[in-house]
Amino acid sequence: MLNVSLLRSKYPEFCYKKYSYDIIGDNLEIYFDFSIQPGISFRPSVVVKNISRSRLHSIKKETMDNLVFHLGLIEILSYWKCTCCRTIKIEAGKLAKEQIKWWKDLIIKGMGQFFYENKIDWRKPNFVKIECQSTNDEIELYREKLKNRILVPVGGGKDSPVTIEILKKAKKQIGCFSLNPTPAAKQIIKIAGCRKPIFVERKIDPKLLELNQKGFLNGHTPFSAYLAFLSVLVAIIFDYKYIAFSNERSSNEGNLKYLGTVVNHQYSKSFEFEEKFRHYTQKYLTPSVEYFSFLRPLYEIQIAKLFSQYPKYFRAFLSCNEAFKTYSGTKKPISKWCGNCPKCLFVFAVLYPFLDRIRIRKIFGRNLFRKVNLIPLMRQLIGESKFKPFECVGTKKENLIAFYLSWKKDKRRPNMPFLLKHFEKKILPKYKNLETEATKILNAWNDKNHIPKSLENILKRSIGLCS
Repeated sequence: MLNVSLLRSKYPEFCYKKYSYDIIGDNLEIYFDFSIQPGISFRPSVVVKNISRSRLHSIKKETMDNLVFHLGLIEILSYWKCTCCRTIKIEAGKLAKEQIKWWKDLIIKGMGQFFYENKIDWRKPNFVKIECQSTNDEIELYREKLKNRILVPVGGGKDSPVTIEILKKAKKQIGCFSLNPTPAAKQIIKIAGCRKPIFVERKIDPKLLELNQKGFLNGHTPFSAYLAFLSVLVAIIFDYKYIAFSNERSSNEGNLKYLGTVVNHQYSKSFEFEEKFRHYTQKYLTPSVEYFSFLRPLYEIQIAKLFSQYPKYFRAFLSCNEAFKTYSGTKKPISKWCGNCPKCLFVFAVLYPFLDRIRIRKIFGRNLFRKVNLIPLMRQLIGESKFKPFECVGTKKENLIAFYLSWKKDKRRPNMPFLLKHFEKKILPKYKNLETEATKILNAWNDKNHIPKSLENILKRSIGLCS
């Protein structure tokens, strides 16, 4: 890895030069032009597929410009991080002072894991300065009425199928949207019966992968924030009033403290980000779109219990992040549950209490509780050692409850899996009220959510909190 200070000294300025977009065939093709002087330029692209030309032409050019400009702003982070330039110069558009403040806040909180892993002190004065021509002009927001339909982003994991099935049962009109859809996401959409899904293709500039391989800075960016901005653009292009993400209550818990601030791998899935993004969207993008998370009141383990009721998705879903990693283009993705990472163990643990053993082995290809090498990961998940892994996993308490319920299910088995034996001997004696805590978590409801009132009772009924 190249030295951070040297990179910041050699490459002091990142520039968002311009954006462009055009209709090519049935697709909307978008390009962004970024540069880092001396000698580095990027041109990433986004293709929104199967658009309606007449619909797109009905949207004012100034409105589309604003939406595309903002998609470029969130795209910046994936490229800025390779040198962590002191200045981000915006030439592609204008920003008010309040907007600049909002974006700096997202960089600090959304890039916390990146700063921690690269040992970067973001507290230094003028750590990052956003230079942009200021605007007091009235922004051309999208103000037209949108159809009373719900757009559901689908990533390939267990959460979006739960959102889809609950809303389908309530006879709501939904559509599925997926960015760079994996085979798992496509299968889920097909099983769900979503007709005419919306697919978007995002292409990373190969130059970025080359720089990563040469030792330039790399790390986590707030991907769900990218999806948030993209989903607003997609909702307007395809005429959807509601955007229902499937982010849960568990994502509010951070992983560790770094330089006095909580680092949260899932920051852009959190309620804090949701609130800030909703405010930003209403003021600077559109008051016509309602962005929220349908599963926000629930813990991951509650969602897993709901997911266990939909066996048609068991062979399709895939939440393991190792399955899709290419390590900056140096390896091919394995495209299956690896069985060795925190995410695999977490998903296995939250599903185990609610599925029979044959079914869960079919999903993962093995019983992960029999893998001795996963003990350190189990201890991290439940908060017994180090810090919670940098993955989209549940809270430490619900992980503890997941292992407790799994142990309770198997405690009379003559051949209890090794991890559950370890849990019984080393963990269980430390906690006296796990049965009570389990009941509380499985019946929990968080009122800190932005679910429209017309949809809130639908979710409550699904977990038995509303008749």
